[in-house]
Amino acid sequence: MSDVARFRILVVDDDQRVRTVVCWQLEADGFAVTEAGDGASALAQIARDRPDLVVLDLSLPGVGGLDVLRRVREAEGTGAPLPVIVLSGRSGETDRIIGLDLGADDYLVKPFSPGELAARVRSLLRRSRHSANQTRAVPARPASGLWVDETSRDVTLDGCPVDLTAKEFDLLAFLVRHPRQVFTRAQLLQHVWGSAKGWQGEATVTEHVHRLRQKLGDRGDGRPIVATVRGVGYRMEPADARG
Repeated sequence: MSDVARFRILVVDDDQRVRTVVCWQLEADGFAVTEAGDGASALAQIARDRPDLVVLDLSLPGVGGLDVLRRVREAEGTGAPLPVIVLSGRSGETDRIIGLDLGADDYLVKPFSPGELAARVRSLLRRSRHSANQTRAVPARPASGLWVDETSRDVTLDGCPVDLTAKEFDLLAFLVRHPRQVFTRAQLLQHVWGSAKGWQGEATVTEHVHRLRQKLGDRGDGRPIVATVRGVGYRMEPADARG
């Protein structure tokens, strides 16, 4: 692609062979690529010269991949999140959900196609760039006392801050922008995660909605802020919704 040369990708994996294959593919696609073989080195590189995207293996010596992801998200505060694609040889859903819950933007299980990884890198960078260009405050009160601000990525409930992961915020903000509109889990995977159903399971959406409900509670009348439309999907209930 003609516009990718300005993007810098950090590939983090303790397997030199994996790093070599991934770097070759990304460099062939025109990206500038750097490498790290362990979590401590990755964190140092991110702090010293923040890349545009990180390809992160979970099984790292010393500081593990999930710890790297956790520290990156904690250090970001309200700033724009660093796009992260997680790689892992573990196929269990638990690891995938933990990674996504910590703020990973996409997930690939080894062995994977280098071409598919490159395609996901391009897609995630496009979405991140679009999100940065479109960032705005959401003048919304989806429920009494709940405020969502996309500029600062702040959420408050009755004046108190609500601690959301990156993807929990993205999901909430998307639903707030489309009040009363019903979305299937597959549609939410596409719009919020930028992922096709075959790439990630719909259980990812279910888990994130469950966590949002735990953190936000109900609208004061026993109805959840994020409502389930039986047999279809989810929708955001505005503060003035009735029935």
